[in-house]
Amino acid sequence: MAGNEGMEHLIPLVNKLQDAFTQLGVSLSLDLPQIAVIGGQSAGKSSVLENFVGRDFLPRGSGIVTRRPLVLQLVNSNVEYGEFLHCKGKKFTDFEAIRKEIEDETDRITGANKGISPVPINLRVYSPHVLDLTLIDLPGITRVPVGDQPLDIEKKLHGLIMSFISKENCIILAVTPANADLVTSDALKLAMEVDPLGMRTIGVITKLDLMDEGTDARDILENKTLPLRRGYVGVVNRSQRDIEGRKDIKAALDAERKFFLSHPSYRHMAEKMGTPYLQRVLNQQLTNHIRDTLPALREKLQRQLLSMEKEVEEYKSFRPDDPSRKTKAMMQMIQQLQTDFEQNIEGSGSAAVNTNELSGGARINRLFHERFPFEIVKMEFDEKELRKEIAFAIRNIHGIRVGLFTPDMAFEAIVKRQIARLKEPSLKCVDLVVSELGNVLRKCTEKMGRFPALREETERIINTHIREREQKTKEQLILLVNVELAYMNTNHEDFIGFTNAQQKAESTAGKRTIGNQVIRKGWMCIHNLGIMKGGSRDYWFVLTSESLSWYKDEEERDKKYMLHLDGLKIKDIDPGFMSRRHMFALFNPDQSRNVYKDYKQLELSCEGQEEVDSWKASFLRAGVYPDRSSGSVNGDGESESSGQSIDPQLERQVETIRNLVDSYMKIVTKTFRDLVPKIIMHLTINSAKDFIYSDLLPSLYASCDQATLMEESLEEAKKRDEMLRMYCACKDALKIIGDVSMTTSYQPVPPPVKDDWLKASTPESPRPSSPGPRRNLSIRAPPPPPVASRPAPVIPSRPDAGTNRALPAAPPRPVSSGNLPPPLVPSRGSGGNLPSIPPRTSQAGPEPILDAFGMPLHK
Repeated sequence: MAGNEGMEHLIPLVNKLQDAFTQLGVSLSLDLPQIAVIGGQSAGKSSVLENFVGRDFLPRGSGIVTRRPLVLQLVNSNVEYGEFLHCKGKKFTDFEAIRKEIEDETDRITGANKGISPVPINLRVYSPHVLDLTLIDLPGITRVPVGDQPLDIEKKLHGLIMSFISKENCIILAVTPANADLVTSDALKLAMEVDPLGMRTIGVITKLDLMDEGTDARDILENKTLPLRRGYVGVVNRSQRDIEGRKDIKAALDAERKFFLSHPSYRHMAEKMGTPYLQRVLNQQLTNHIRDTLPALREKLQRQLLSMEKEVEEYKSFRPDDPSRKTKAMMQMIQQLQTDFEQNIEGSGSAAVNTNELSGGARINRLFHERFPFEIVKMEFDEKELRKEIAFAIRNIHGIRVGLFTPDMAFEAIVKRQIARLKEPSLKCVDLVVSELGNVLRKCTEKMGRFPALREETERIINTHIREREQKTKEQLILLVNVELAYMNTNHEDFIGFTNAQQKAESTAGKRTIGNQVIRKGWMCIHNLGIMKGGSRDYWFVLTSESLSWYKDEEERDKKYMLHLDGLKIKDIDPGFMSRRHMFALFNPDQSRNVYKDYKQLELSCEGQEEVDSWKASFLRAGVYPDRSSGSVNGDGESESSGQSIDPQLERQVETIRNLVDSYMKIVTKTFRDLVPKIIMHLTINSAKDFIYSDLLPSLYASCDQATLMEESLEEAKKRDEMLRMYCACKDALKIIGDVSMTTSYQPVPPPVKDDWLKASTPESPRPSSPGPRRNLSIRAPPPPPVASRPAPVIPSRPDAGTNRALPAAPPRPVSSGNLPPPLVPSRGSGGNLPSIPPRTSQAGPEPILDAFGMPLHK
């Protein structure tokens, strides 16, 4: 590719990165810098720009030719053509047609009489020989309007150029012709306004072949006249005659090379001159930018890779085209199911633990130790109903006779009724545990979602086994109830006995307490506070065996109230249509007494039903039992709900049987609270875990073939393949980024130019001028340091060649002791000639005094 050799080494590296990102389905955001070419009219900007493309496609001529900004986007592609934004869909394969379209589009907006417009022309060129860059050809800087140009043309062009070069992602090529004075360069002036440190400015000197004879730009190109951090590059473009004569760009580059090698002022720096060198400088700038961008790209890819690790965990060890993928996937998912199921039941200390709610084994534990005991206590301590049953049993046993002794038959009948009632909460506990196991199973099989048939069959097999074990567990619990009904062990060591029960009845012992110990603490909401206090508010509650207190916060400093629990009952209340909270209330069966201030009941609520059940179980431990509906009056006119008899002897017998039943039922309920969780754990939960570990996989293979089980839906297969492709492409992109970092070289930014020596060595008098338009370009080199073996010679003051004024005399220095004359200190004039200094012989005595014309004065 002619004219773009500097880019050829960078294009393959960028293409590798682009291919890797294309596989990821995202665009490569290297954000390569824009290259803006600024300068005066006819400075050769368009010629510099064309060299990057290697094609002739920009309008040429004398005067102002570029009258609208041309934003040229280069796109690396396998085919070569151009597209204009204002001609969407039209492809230009002939670059002469592209030039004609640029001229026509310019005239359409600005007219044919040198008009200027800030509206850019957007051209996109696709070529296999370019990088993804943006090149900007800007109108030349003018001061005097011509033709249809506005009077404030200079101000408008200044704002137009600044809008492009002020961007931090823009490399500025400040083009100045060699046959113009550098210190009056508008391009350098604008560049220094937006880039005072010179980090992104490169000076370009054009038309070196058109300089007057005897003059050169050596001082400029050696970065001495107006130093730039990145220096200057000289180029020789094709002349208008060469362009009209269709001179090839490659031939023009050969002529440029020959010019620099043959010119006496440039031959020593020919390797750093010319269009190819300028392209290599920009190529290195682009390479530096890419390497600076790679760390952010690498970090982005690593974050994306980590985010996909969890989703492709079971697939990351093999490629998508692995033939054994389905077998491996099935084995991995079954093993993962086994691990997840056990961790959900037994608990896990992993970082994936649920921090929002109870689940799995924790919920089952609550069922065993809070919900099940609550159901038992709620059934057991129905005091009024129990006393009524005892009274009826004693009367029916005595029949027509008046009983003098308490019948033991009544005790056995009542106890059997109470034991039979334990069957319902026991079987209900099994149902709740099985329901929770189903939730755990559904959660554990979520990772099989990409294989619907496998997930459905796995859930069906495990649920079938759990249902079988559920039936056996219920049979075992029914057997436990029947065993308790079969024989009343009144010789149990914890049984109170008839004598103690009678004594307790006669002594009318009060309520049994467990001491004023703290039972539970937690947050609840009180709802009946009144409208003035907001209607409801959360408080920190402390429940003891005797009272319920609530505080403003958990520090328990500001106590709001303390409620004694004597005689209180608990009941559920309707939370209302719009409420999401679960409510219950504490109240006194004696409707004449208030519970809390002026309220008959204290309405409390929690966020979840499980929390409400837990509080109810705690209230049961404190002796606050659920409410039962009051009885009615029977046909004989006796109050069945009173729990009392008009016969004192019957009342004592009822109390005795009540104490015996209470003592024996405590033994039975203690046994049930201990054995029911053990039976459920052994027959259902542990059996399910063992089945998943040992029998699940054979059952799956026996149910249907593997191909049917591992059949994916089209959506899931597409999602999985896309995830695997993204994962592998992400790893490949990270590897390519590492290769690019190792195969490209990095060139640091040149240090700031130190020109303080220029100020120190340059006299304050005007500098000598040279013929021709170039002025003030000569810089006197600093004096060389003195040699250690011989002191530096004394240099007499001499008149300035341009002003004939004497320069300040140098201070006297010691003279060499040898016979050799002192060395000469050369000083190059602006024309490149080195004026010689007449040698002085070493002699003692004072320095001669010179007059104003440099002639010695004689005493």
